[in-house]
Amino acid sequence: MARTKTGLDVLMEQKLDRVRGKRIGLVTNHSAVTRSLVHIVDALNLLQVDITALFAPEHGIRGDIPAGVEVPNGIDEKTGIPIYSLYGRVRKPTREMLQDIDLMLFDVQDIGCRFYTYIYTMSQVMQACGECNKPFIILDRPNPIGGKAGEGNIPEKEFTSSVGLHPIAIRHGMTMGELALMFKGECGFITDVDVIMCLGWKRSMYFQDIELSWVMPSPNMPTPDTALLYPGTCLLEGTNVSEGRGTTRPFELIGAPWIDGHALADRMNILELPGVSFRPTFFTPTTSKFAQERCSGVQVHIFDRTAVEPVRIGLYLIKAMRFMYPDDFQFLPAGPAGKPFFDLLAGTDKMRLSLDSQESVETLIDSWYYDLCDFVSIRKKYLLYM
Repeated sequence: MARTKTGLDVLMEQKLDRVRGKRIGLVTNHSAVTRSLVHIVDALNLLQVDITALFAPEHGIRGDIPAGVEVPNGIDEKTGIPIYSLYGRVRKPTREMLQDIDLMLFDVQDIGCRFYTYIYTMSQVMQACGECNKPFIILDRPNPIGGKAGEGNIPEKEFTSSVGLHPIAIRHGMTMGELALMFKGECGFITDVDVIMCLGWKRSMYFQDIELSWVMPSPNMPTPDTALLYPGTCLLEGTNVSEGRGTTRPFELIGAPWIDGHALADRMNILELPGVSFRPTFFTPTTSKFAQERCSGVQVHIFDRTAVEPVRIGLYLIKAMRFMYPDDFQFLPAGPAGKPFFDLLAGTDKMRLSLDSQESVETLIDSWYYDLCDFVSIRKKYLLYM
């Protein structure tokens, strides 16, 4: 197992002069811990680094706020440092928020998926720092689902949203530091960006290959296996099928009261999708879809994480349930944004229309081949790790 150091550990051990004597703004949450599991705020306070403001992404600084719920401004109860919400009415820091800082640090654990809102919080903070002439430093962390070249489609401009702000693949295979460099290079940000790299991480590595403790990056991300399946099974959020929220295995359990889990498992296992197997199961969510209702469905079990293609898994699950339960399965209707949430996740309506038709999943996947190749070509310029 590789002895990996995060950007935070490298900062503390080798580059503390970068932040000492400056007023520091810090975008972070509960996932930003040292190798010994000390939170970044506590670790830097012990080293007498002057943190003057905290900035909270989705789920809040301490990770206790449910998905999609606005994060309030406040005061950190342990340190007394003011907290500015970046997941509410304000998503991009204002000049007033930045006026009392000299330098912005960013340290949040990502999971390697386009839907995860932390990467867009980073993007918007970068923009604000550029406009206010504030340097921006990312303390990089490994991509827990590996540095593969990419999987999934590239979103269309008219489907831009808080779950798809930039044209990147669903499974992008990049670290936050690499994404920051790509956003600067491709979006024309004028931000002074620096990445303090991880040590000991290679693109072939998954989280289980490194000597770090897993801290849930968000309330429904309990394991590295969850993170690996999320780029595909998160698509179920745009349907009337439970993606397992309200259980101990979100995004691994898929089901509904009207599904025959044995039949669905048989249909999925016949496909022999690489790296996984589907087990029929029953579960009762405590919250979210079908709260307190008994559901039947499948649990996705990973046997070879290097072979898993999560987007393909998600698409085949949807296709199977759409075919097996045409009178029950539904894509959720358009919400306040005027578009179905599935389309916002997908970054297009073409995916939904294809899954709703007789077109095969493989034809759908083939349709984005050239766009994905273009993305892979662009991202090569910004990769920091071998």
